Amino acid sequence: MDMGISGKRAFVSGSTQGIGFAVAASLAAEGATVVINGRDEHRVTEALESLRSLIPGCDVSGIAADVADPGQAGALLDALDPVDVLVNNVGRFEVSAFEEISDAEWSQFFEVNVMSGVRLSRHLLNPMLKQGRGRIIFVGTESAADVPGDMIHYGATKAAALALSNGLAKLTRGTGVTVNTVLGGPTYSTGVADTVEQIASAQSLSPEELKSTLVRGSSLLERFIEPEEIANLVTYLAGTKSSATNGAALRVEGGVLPTTV
Repeated sequence: MDMGISGKRAFVSGSTQGIGFAVAASLAAEGATVVINGRDEHRVTEALESLRSLIPGCDVSGIAADVADPGQAGALLDALDPVDVLVNNVGRFEVSAFEEISDAEWSQFFEVNVMSGVRLSRHLLNPMLKQGRGRIIFVGTESAADVPGDMIHYGATKAAALALSNGLAKLTRGTGVTVNTVLGGPTYSTGVADTVEQIASAQSLSPEELKSTLVRGSSLLERFIEPEEIANLVTYLAGTKSSATNGAALRVEGGVLPTTV
């Protein structure tokens, strides 16, 4: 199916690995011109090389910047031309006891999970509205709807990002611009894979053995979601086929959430 993305220009934050990289690859494979982003210049270069190897002839470039830092985000936006598709993917998560999370950590999570999307959307939404078309997509999580007790700072800030997406959609009324959120579930991203390997080694298990037990019973899939499966829905929302979907939180969480949410 032609998603209507060919020739469009897209920017994906936090896209040197994991879900962000999968989204960039999927958009590039559909013919979009994709600008990727990461905090480290070397990792951006490596990711570009990987994309060009995976998708020969793709049109990709990259900008190294920490979009959670106001100064770096400003420099990135100064260097970035208007885009047709903005994917607010960058995010931070960790498991921590609520009483051990300092004010500074709360602020860091808010900067990454909320303010990065505020800064990018504030700069890129108005040009979309002026041209009468565009897509803003937030890569969210089921933890925004069902906040986990051992990741309250993560779930709360992602819930704020979900609210941000919903509010921004109200600004697009009567235009060809849409703003939506994808609620992902337990995904076997690079960070999760590293954690699983460490735990498996400590328990004298293979990573595959541990993977099969971690989500069993909590998900209808009874397996981790692959980053490419999240990217499939993001790519649909980025294209013309999703023109009637706006202000929505679409689920690709494998049945972790109850149907009433």
